[in-house]
Amino acid sequence: MTRKLVAAALLALAAVFAIPTVANAGEAGYTGDGPGVVTVDVGETVSLTFSDLPPNTPSTATADDAVTLSVLKASTASKPTSASGAVTYTAMSTQAGTYTITVTAGQAVATATLTVVPADSSSTGGLPSTGYDFPIALLWGGVGAVILGGALVAVLTTVRRNRASA
Repeated sequence: MTRKLVAAALLALAAVFAIPTVANAGEAGYTGDGPGVVTVDVGETVSLTFSDLPPNTPSTATADDAVTLSVLKASTASKPTSASGAVTYTAMSTQAGTYTITVTAGQAVATATLTVVPADSSSTGGLPSTGYDFPIALLWGGVGAVILGGALVAVLTTVRRNRASA
C-alpha cells in the first residue's frame, strides 16, 4: 500500500513539472507570413515570397515531390533570408493538385499553398489536338513506294531463278 502511495505521489510530482513544459512547447516556433493560396497552371513557374522571418538566417523550403523548388528538381531548397526577414522561392509543378510549401528559418515557420490546375483547353472549343499533323498524301506515297519496292524485289528474284534454271 505504501509503495502505491509513493508511486502516485511521484507521478503527481512529475506531472506538476511536466505539464508546464508541454504547454510551452507549442510556443517555440514563430510563424512567418506566406503568400497564402497561389493558383497556377501546370508547368507555370511562380515566385513565392515569405516574410516576417528572422533576418539574415538560413531558410529551408520543403514541398511534395511533385513540386520543383528553384531550378533543380528537388523537394527541398535552401536560401538565406534578407535583412528584412523575407525570402523568395520559385516553385513549379507538372502535375495538377494542391501542394503545401513550408519554409523554416531558425524557429520561424511560414507556409503557402500552391494549387496547380490543368491548362485550360476550352479556347479551341473542342478536344485538344494530339499527335503530329503529317500530310496524308506523303504518307500514302511512302507506303506505295515500299509496296513497289517489294514487288520489284519479287519480280527480280523470279527472273533470276528463271534464268538460272534455263
